[in-house]
Amino acid sequence: MRRLGHHRLHGKTGGVGTKGMVAKLSIGVIVLLICTLSLLFSANIGSNSEPTRPSKINVEELWESAESGGWRPSSAPRSDWPPPTQETNGYLRVRCNGGLNQQRSAICNAVLAARIMNATLVLPELDANSFWHDDSGFQGIYDVEHFIETLKYDVKIVGKIPDAHKNGKTKKIKAFQIRPPRDAPIEWYLTTALKAMKEHSAIYLTPFSHRLAEEIDNPEYQRLRCRVNYHALRFKPHIMKLSESIVDKLRSQGHFMSIHLRFEMDMLAFAGCFDIFNPEEQKILRKYRKENFAEKRLIYNERRAIGKCPLTPEEVGLILRAMRFDNSTRIYLAAGELFGGERFMKPFRTLFPRLDNHSSVDPSEELSANSQGLIGSAVDYMVCLLSDIFMPTYDGPSNFANNLLGHRLYYGFRTTIRPDRKALAPIFIAREKGKIAGFEEAVRRVMLKTNFGGPHRRVSPESFYTNSWPECFCQMNPKKSSDKCPPDNVIEILDSRLESVRDPDSTSQTNSTVTGLER
Repeated sequence: MRRLGHHRLHGKTGGVGTKGMVAKLSIGVIVLLICTLSLLFSANIGSNSEPTRPSKINVEELWESAESGGWRPSSAPRSDWPPPTQETNGYLRVRCNGGLNQQRSAICNAVLAARIMNATLVLPELDANSFWHDDSGFQGIYDVEHFIETLKYDVKIVGKIPDAHKNGKTKKIKAFQIRPPRDAPIEWYLTTALKAMKEHSAIYLTPFSHRLAEEIDNPEYQRLRCRVNYHALRFKPHIMKLSESIVDKLRSQGHFMSIHLRFEMDMLAFAGCFDIFNPEEQKILRKYRKENFAEKRLIYNERRAIGKCPLTPEEVGLILRAMRFDNSTRIYLAAGELFGGERFMKPFRTLFPRLDNHSSVDPSEELSANSQGLIGSAVDYMVCLLSDIFMPTYDGPSNFANNLLGHRLYYGFRTTIRPDRKALAPIFIAREKGKIAGFEEAVRRVMLKTNFGGPHRRVSPESFYTNSWPECFCQMNPKKSSDKCPPDNVIEILDSRLESVRDPDSTSQTNSTVTGLER
């Protein structure tokens, strides 16, 4: 290799050449020093935002919460946040379609939409769709009084649209039905929806799933979503009691892990992952896909190679074994009916025999009657939220997994194991072809690159409901003022503002407390 600068030194006197070399070396040292300092500074900046990843997987540490990096959950307002006015622009009705967790996101969006339009929210309707066959409704699943009380600083909420009284006559208000566009921007609610509300006094948005953009450049609006999702939406007392009873029984023998095993007919049909099943099962999956999803040519080998197929139960077991979990690990399975039956579960059960679900831990009459309905899903949600470790096997379009990932992050950075299916696919495919040597080490290398539940930047396609950091978190000793935690008396400030709306004479008192929230 030719040495740098050799041709330039050739033919010059020794003194001049030496001086030139010294000068160049001095510049090189300075550049090297600047680069080194830059790297150290960058590393320091990074360490203040997100904890560094571990160099190896320590199972014992995974049973504890992830490193918080000095962050804690906080969704209270941090700037001027006036309470809802006595007079609103009208009533907002919504029908939340989909399963329990898709409905949950829709409820968060409905509250935010009502806030944006200064509307009175009618308790959201939960669609008794063909999949769930469950008409429990909002009142049958959630604690209504808690929901209304928690959001009193944000929106006005009523059980139903009241009758209008004018000139001694009573008239029913009929909500004007609108189909909102998917991921509608705030502007749509401030124009099209608000105009219809003012004209008809009430509007009915249906269907209402993913009908408000997730990424909104207003942290206070995002924090309102968190207040709804993680504080206001509390299941009814009997569901909470049932869930806590199951958790107590599971934890009576030590730590336990929950796994959302998404190896179910609807997800397999959606993903187009048919080839591992027998001809009769493939026929069932193809029929379900044709009836429920848009027509699209899907090739199994291609889908699997890019991580679009749900992990099989055996693959889940192999990942956990490679991470060095042993067969004494207690696992709670949150899942519907697994497609393909026991032949797919047997390899998993061989690796990890201590498997449970809500029916095996608590075979109560209520759960037996609603094991696949909203109540069963609500219990699974709470058990997974409270478990020491949570592992989703398919967090693509799975609202259950994505909402839980976000809730566990907010609940104190509780450990999650998120397999990178795309990175793992070639390793599993090679194993099926007989290349077993180095399999577990290859799996461990992939899993080391995953996030185990600590704070991390939200990167598309990750949803806000999966990761509300940093909007819904704060630091007691922040480097940026926007990350500072709200004052300890924030509730007193909000109460004072609410009273000022009910009693205008107290306005001066409220104005004096406004600065307590401002940064």
